[in-house]
Amino acid sequence: MMNMSPSSRQEKWLRKRNHVKLRNVTANHRVNDVIAVEGGLQVLVGRFMYGPLDMVALTGEKVDVLIMTEPSSGRWVYFDTEISNSSGRVSYSVPEDKRLGVGVYPIKMVVRGDQSSAQSYLTVLPPGMECVVFSIDGSFAASVSIMGSDPKVRAGAVDVVRHWQDLGYLIIYITGRPDMQKQRVVSWLSQHNFPQGMIFFSDGLVHDPLRQKTIFLRNLMQECHIKISAAYGSMKDISVYNVLGLSSSQIYIVGRAAKKYQNQCQFVNEGYAAHLASLEFSHHSRPKKNNSRMILRKGSFGLHTQPEFLRKRNHLRRTMSVQQPEPPSSNPKPERAQSQPESDKDHERHLNPLSWVRSSGHKFEPSP
Repeated sequence: MMNMSPSSRQEKWLRKRNHVKLRNVTANHRVNDVIAVEGGLQVLVGRFMYGPLDMVALTGEKVDVLIMTEPSSGRWVYFDTEISNSSGRVSYSVPEDKRLGVGVYPIKMVVRGDQSSAQSYLTVLPPGMECVVFSIDGSFAASVSIMGSDPKVRAGAVDVVRHWQDLGYLIIYITGRPDMQKQRVVSWLSQHNFPQGMIFFSDGLVHDPLRQKTIFLRNLMQECHIKISAAYGSMKDISVYNVLGLSSSQIYIVGRAAKKYQNQCQFVNEGYAAHLASLEFSHHSRPKKNNSRMILRKGSFGLHTQPEFLRKRNHLRRTMSVQQPEPPSSNPKPERAQSQPESDKDHERHLNPLSWVRSSGHKFEPSP
């Protein structure tokens, strides 16, 4: 290993035709968030694609693997260089003598040919770590905007997630969406100041996203020995959480109560504000049992710079507010005030930087 700033050794493409194929297409790379148990395997996986709908895969090219082994220092450490396969994937297993101890570590993979990159996190946990799961579409999205790229957040959703984070639980966000939408979804979470957590997508387009969620969470429970203390979602997610063995008192379903499921879950049908009050004044949310709270990253999702679609939306808002002053409202909408940072400057100053590449071909819309 050697220390280095984010990989700066740009070289010619190994395959000459890649220079032509990738010249005018936008990168849509992603690296998976990884949860590993202390002393176990630490496998980092990335996929390097270009263009809307992943039109071009980066085939047979060098990708540098870097990890911030001491996050407080801000220094990237070069581990190795891998060659992407025919589907643009890179897999790197951290050697046994270099495996990282309990903690949360930023990961960065950099394409040597054009210096495009993607980031994520490796979280190494002690056995028995307790977590709270949120299904993104079922828990958070309250509406779809006209452009389809910024659904409104359910009022108080951010505060509920932050409540669990403050108690010391690991936050896990999960969705049946394909991983090609990662940059857009993470941008949305960042824009609305959601607490930092591990986020997991389906590996490409799948016919049965609920089954994929079940398999993924079951593997986490079996291989990483995590304990799911509470899980949020829509009625579609009840079957997932039941299969995982969660009790009705651990399952929180957002939306109108249905008699069919009243014995299988707790319905959050009076809004998140009322739900948060019940969590704070009941025994349903207690500080987690193990003593590894200090390893967890606090704060919110952060972006190094705002993606273009967010900049355009904010510019449009400012233009409209200048041209058409807002009349005084006796019914303010608290969810927008709670879920958005006070200003772009404050947002960038307080949050840990993550460099996500914009995906221009996908919109974040609630699944049917």
